[in-house]
Amino acid sequence: MENYQSKNPQQNFSNGNENFVPSNLPNATAVLVLGILSIIGCCFYGIGIIFGIVALVLANKDMKLYKKNPEAYTNYSTLNIGRTLAIIGIVLFVISIIVTLIAGSFFGWEALTDPELMQQRVEELMPQP
Repeated sequence: MENYQSKNPQQNFSNGNENFVPSNLPNATAVLVLGILSIIGCCFYGIGIIFGIVALVLANKDMKLYKKNPEAYTNYSTLNIGRTLAIIGIVLFVISIIVTLIAGSFFGWEALTDPELMQQRVEELMPQP
């Protein structure tokens, strides 16, 4: 029994007996990897936001494919997990930006790049007993 792919991308594989063999969504693994990289890279100078946005774009394309023909695909859970990780990575990036802005306004922007000045400002706020 050989499998033949249809010319129509909406149809799936057939083994000749009209039994359809479900296939994987084309970008599900890439979305999962990009979602993981978005979490890892969320604090590395904004790299994580790029991975997260790309993952969400790819996930939306595959979700449209899945919604048109859910029986044709088997790895929707992988796509959903990758999409969730991408959203978490983007949220962590936004939180890190907010924390940086608060720290910069609280301690001063120059203290964020100078460890000695930061230590001095922290000691001013918390006097030793």
